[in-house]
Amino acid sequence: MAVVSKMIPAPDKVKIRTALLSVSDKTGIIELARALSEFGVRLLSTGGTFKAIREAGLEVTDVSDVTGFPEIMDGRVKTLHPGVHGGLLAIRDDAEHVKAMEEHKIGAIDLAVINLYPFEEVRAAGGDYPTTVENIDIGGPAMIRAAAKNHAYVTVVTDPQDYPQVIEALRSDDGQTAYAFRQKLAARAYARTAAYDTMISNWFAEALDIEIPRYRTLGGALSQEMRYGENPHQSAGFYLTGEKREGVATAKLLQGKQLSYNNINDTDAAFELVSEFDPKNAPACAIIKHANPCGVAIGASLTDAYKRALACDSVSAFGGIVALNTLLDAETATEIVKVFTEVIIAPAVTDEAQEIIAAKKNLRLLVTGGLPDPRSRGFTAKTVSGGLLVQTRDNAMVEDLDLRVVTKRAPTEQELIDMKFAYKVAKHVKSNAVVYAKDGQTAGIGAGQMSRVDSARIAGIKAEDAAKAMGWAEPMTKGSAVASEAFLPFADGLLSMIAAGATAVIQPGGSMRDEEVIAAANEHGVAMVFTGMRHFRH
Repeated sequence: MAVVSKMIPAPDKVKIRTALLSVSDKTGIIELARALSEFGVRLLSTGGTFKAIREAGLEVTDVSDVTGFPEIMDGRVKTLHPGVHGGLLAIRDDAEHVKAMEEHKIGAIDLAVINLYPFEEVRAAGGDYPTTVENIDIGGPAMIRAAAKNHAYVTVVTDPQDYPQVIEALRSDDGQTAYAFRQKLAARAYARTAAYDTMISNWFAEALDIEIPRYRTLGGALSQEMRYGENPHQSAGFYLTGEKREGVATAKLLQGKQLSYNNINDTDAAFELVSEFDPKNAPACAIIKHANPCGVAIGASLTDAYKRALACDSVSAFGGIVALNTLLDAETATEIVKVFTEVIIAPAVTDEAQEIIAAKKNLRLLVTGGLPDPRSRGFTAKTVSGGLLVQTRDNAMVEDLDLRVVTKRAPTEQELIDMKFAYKVAKHVKSNAVVYAKDGQTAGIGAGQMSRVDSARIAGIKAEDAAKAMGWAEPMTKGSAVASEAFLPFADGLLSMIAAGATAVIQPGGSMRDEEVIAAANEHGVAMVFTGMRHFRH
């Protein structure tokens, strides 16, 4: 049972007389130590931090001199001692605490500057199991939590970004810190240790193949505070989880202003989709608007792929996101900048292409250095009121599925190629999803409708609009393959697809009325393939 302390009001100002500095990331630590020394603060330190401060010519005391106990077990045990934790946790205005400090010769620690072993970096670099475990910090989180709990008397700092604020606070208030400032730093400290433990627990779940752990937390470091969220009245921030996956979170922004909340969401959707297409097979382009594709294509060249993707819905592409699966060249860049585009994301870009895009100052250009593996594992999450919905990533690939022909007529070789193409795209379209494709190019896309029939009709209408815009004699849905990301519950959806001109259909199957749908396909001479796997996307 927890001990309830007497209600002692926290002092507004606390003089910093002794500081403990123990950091893995040495960024800015010498500057901070020097500033503290100028205020006459006694410096305590450990290991590499102690050495760095001493070599900088500053007076510093090794923590082992305070505890009377040397570092042991390769540094695993050095600060886990009453001499340290008593100094951090003691309530200065509690007579019993003061008495205990005097009896055991424990000195108060007023400032704790701690950052943690680089677990995230080691994990991201692909460290082996023993190395990763060895980079799980124990003493650091314990000291941070102790100092943060006692923020009434102790200032705790966990991020080098906060060092200038600490120095300014001391300079402006005669070496003291205010209670409100200590509160704010304590909140950051607990968030830091929470995120750190989250990454460790998620790594363990991944390493031990535990898909549904008993406890699941999400954590990340703030990368960007945004002007607003989906709408101007919503606040938002972009947090990085440390997952090593090529994409919008790890990309380098070569030009343009910061991405907005919607930009990041849409860019992620675009790059995940285009990564389904191996650049070794063909260049590919996906154009996204509001997290749904308005055109996807492969081509003989990247420029060809872009033009073919744009042709599917050139109206919706205005203000969209363009994702490419290979090196962005000058010819393709010249075509892209003809249409107002918010973001371009690609694995790499030539200098010539970058110069062309530079003429459009508001166009963001992101380079990722590679493509994410669509088959790799991982998880996705979304919040609901009072909870989290967490699932494994949809990493199924149509090439790996056991496709089953269920109609009298089998698809031709070209129809099968178009089926697979359409099904890859449908996986990334909001449900209910219907995608027509022909010759490696989307012909029409119907997304997010409550009725699958409506999705089929809308996709057909979009194809007709594209034909008019491009001056084609007929829409590309004529002679196309069509994909549905979930089963067709009735024959009416199939009949809409046939009316649009589809000659081959790919769908998961599994409806109570599969036989009715198959019979309708046979009646119209349409080939149909079941995948046995759906791709709901909500």
